[in-house]
Amino acid sequence: MSRFQPWAFVLMVGALLMGTVCRGQSQAAEARPSRPNVILIITDDQGYGDLHCNGNPLIKTPNLDRLARESVRLTDFHVDPTCSPTRAALMTGRYSCRTGVWHTIMGRSLLRRDEVTMAQLFRQAGYRTAIFGKWHLGDSFPYRPWDRGFEECLIHLGGGIGQGPDYWGNTYFSPTLCHNGSWEKHEGYCTDIFFREALKFITSHRDEPFFVYLPTNAPHAPLQVEERYAQPYREAGLPDNLARFYGMITNIDENVGRLLESLKQLHLEEKTILVFMTDNGTAGGGFNAGMRGKKGSMYEGGHRVPCFIRWPGKLTPKEVPGLTAHLDLLPTLMDFCGVPLPKDLKLDGITLRPYLETEQPVPERTLVVQVNRVDHPRPWAASAVLEGPWRLIDGKELYDLRSDPGQQHDVASEHPEKVAELRGAYERWYADVSQRFGEYCELVLGAPEQNPVILCSHDWHGNIVPWDQSQMQRGLKGQGFWAVEFARPGRYRFELRDRPPYVSFKLPKGRARLVVEGLLDKEKPIPPDAEGVVFEADLPAGKTKLEARHVEEDGSWRGFYFVVVTRVEP
Repeated sequence: MSRFQPWAFVLMVGALLMGTVCRGQSQAAEARPSRPNVILIITDDQGYGDLHCNGNPLIKTPNLDRLARESVRLTDFHVDPTCSPTRAALMTGRYSCRTGVWHTIMGRSLLRRDEVTMAQLFRQAGYRTAIFGKWHLGDSFPYRPWDRGFEECLIHLGGGIGQGPDYWGNTYFSPTLCHNGSWEKHEGYCTDIFFREALKFITSHRDEPFFVYLPTNAPHAPLQVEERYAQPYREAGLPDNLARFYGMITNIDENVGRLLESLKQLHLEEKTILVFMTDNGTAGGGFNAGMRGKKGSMYEGGHRVPCFIRWPGKLTPKEVPGLTAHLDLLPTLMDFCGVPLPKDLKLDGITLRPYLETEQPVPERTLVVQVNRVDHPRPWAASAVLEGPWRLIDGKELYDLRSDPGQQHDVASEHPEKVAELRGAYERWYADVSQRFGEYCELVLGAPEQNPVILCSHDWHGNIVPWDQSQMQRGLKGQGFWAVEFARPGRYRFELRDRPPYVSFKLPKGRARLVVEGLLDKEKPIPPDAEGVVFEADLPAGKTKLEARHVEEDGSWRGFYFVVVTRVEP
C-alpha cells in the first residue's frame, strides 16, 4: 500500500487553488470592460491649410488624408496661437494662462506645480504613459515630463532641437536626446526617431492600456529635412523655405502611415483612440484655406487648426462643426477611457463624447484666445473672443464668419450690442484667469530629485532673452534673472558659464558677479582661459531671484547664459 506523501497533497491543493484563482481572474477580466489605448499626435507649426485634405493643392499628405477620412473631424477646433500655451491647455484641460503658461520662453513656459496633467490621470488609472518629442513645459524638477505623469520619456529640451536648454550642437539629424533624464545619442532623423521609439513602446505594451503622447518638433524651424522630401516641392516652383517646410510635413505623413499600418498588424486599431492635431496656425505660409493670419495671430489662421479623432468600430467618421478647443480633449479622453476626474479639478473644457457619438450638436459657448508674449500679461492685448460665427479681436474689431470667413470686413460699428456682449464675456474671463498672474513658477534648486540643476537664459525673466544656441554663439547681450526656490538650506555652489558644463568654451575677459536677491552679492575677476567662475555660499531655503552677470570693462553687463547650481552635501 502506498504511503501518503504530504508534499503531494500540498501540490494538489495548490493546483486546485491556482485553477480557482486563474478562473476568477479570467472571469473578472472578461467582466471588466476593456479600456481603449490613446495615441495623441500634435505637430509643431503645421496649420489648418498644410494638409491636402483641407484644400492645399500642392502638399502631399496621403496618410493624414486617409486618417481624416476615417475620423471624426472637428472643423471649428481652436488652440493657442503659439506652442507652449497650447501644450499647457492640452495637458490640463484648462486655459493656458490659468496654468502659468502664456509664453514660450522667459520662465513663462513652465507648467505650475499644482496643475494636474492628462498623463497623471492616465497613470493613476493604470495606463502605461510615454512621451516622444517636444514637451516645452519645463526642463528641470518638478516641471519635467517624468515629474508630471510620464513613465517613459524621450524628448529634446526647450522649445526645439538646438535651442538653449537642448544638447549643445544638436540638429534634426542624429540628435542627442534626453531619455528619462539622461542624454542619449540616436541615429536618424528626429521625427523618424520619435515615431520609431513610440512604436517600440506600443509593441511592448500592446497587452495593457497605454497613453502615448507624440508631440513632434517638426515642422518647426530650423527647416532641416532630407533633400528627397524638399526637392519635389522646389521642382513644383515653391521657394526653398516652403519646400523644406512641406517636406518636413510629408515626412510626418510617412510616419503616420507606418503607425497606422503597425496598429493594424498589432490588432490594435479598434482598441486605440488616435488623435491628430497641431499646436497653432501655420508658420510656413502658403495655402491657408482662405483664413487671415498665421502662427501668433489672433485671426482665425493663427489658432484654428485640424483635429481628427479616429476610433474604428466606435466612432463613425463625420464632421462636427461646433466650436471646440484643445481644452476639450482631456475631459473627452477621460470620458471615453473611464478615467475618473478629481472632484476638485476645475476644467475649462467639456467632454465632446456626446457630440462625437451622436448627431447632437455642440452647445453654444464662448471661448477666449490670447497671446501674451511678455513677462507680465496685459488685458485685451492680442485677444480673440469666439462665439458661434462671431470673432471679437482685441476688444475692438468684430467679424461675422458666415459672410466674411476671411475676416476682411470689421462690422463692430454695425453690431455695438454684440461688441458689448463679447467684451463683457472677456472681462469676466480675464478676472477669473488672472488671479495668479503675479506669481512666478520658480526653478527649484537643491532638491533631492535633481541636484545639480543647469539654469539656462531661455528661462530668464527679462526683455532680451537669449533662448537659442545661435544667439548665444553670436554673443547676444541680454539681461535677466531666474526666479528660483532653494529647496533646502545648505551650502550652494554656483558655476557661471557661457556653455553647458560638457562643452569647452573660454569666457571673455571681465568680471563675474552673482546676485541672489536679499541674500548674496559677490563679484570676482574672470581668470584667463577660464570656462567658468565659481561662487559658494550658505543659503536658507526659500524663494528669491538670481542674476549671473558678466561685467565688462566699461561697467556694462550681460547675463551668463548658463549657471550650474549644486547643493553641496554636508
